[in-house]
Amino acid sequence: MPQVVAERTISLDPETVFALSQTTGEFRLRWDPFIHSQRFEAGALAAGKGVRTRTRSRLGLLMMSEYVSYAPPKNVGMTMVKGPWFFEQFGGGWRFAEHDDGTRAVWKYTFSCRPGWLRWLAHPLGSWLLGREIERRIGAFAAACENPEILAEFRALSDNS
Repeated sequence: MPQVVAERTISLDPETVFALSQTTGEFRLRWDPFIHSQRFEAGALAAGKGVRTRTRSRLGLLMMSEYVSYAPPKNVGMTMVKGPWFFEQFGGGWRFAEHDDGTRAVWKYTFSCRPGWLRWLAHPLGSWLLGREIERRIGAFAAACENPEILAEFRALSDNS
C-alpha cells in the first residue's frame, strides 16, 4: 500500500505538541486546514483507543474513523471504518518524539484505492494528492505551534478543562 509521510521539528515539548494535535471543535479549525467539521461518535467525549470520529473535509468528503492507538504524548493512530468510495483502506499515524530542544512530529497516511484494476493510476495520483495535503496540514500545525496567539488560546483552553 502506498504511504505518504511529512515531518517537522517543533520547538515545544512533546506533551504540548501532542495535546495541541488532538484539539477538537472550533479551536481545531484554527489550525487544521483539512477539517471542515469533526465530532466524536457514540457519546464519546474524548479521544481514546476504540473511539470513533466523524470527519468532513473542507472538500466535502466524509470519513468515519476509529482510533486504533492512543498513547499520549507519543503517538496516535486511526483507521477508516467508512469513507469515500475510492478508498479501499485508509489509515493515519502521528508520532511525536523529543528532538533537541523540541519535538519531531512525523505524520503518515497509508491507503489503498479501488477499483483494483485502476490502482496503477490511482495510487500515484493519490500519493501526490495526499502528499500535498499532509504537507499542508503538518505545515499549518507546526505554524500554529509557533504562533503565540494560538498557544495562549490553547493554554487557556487547557487550563479550563
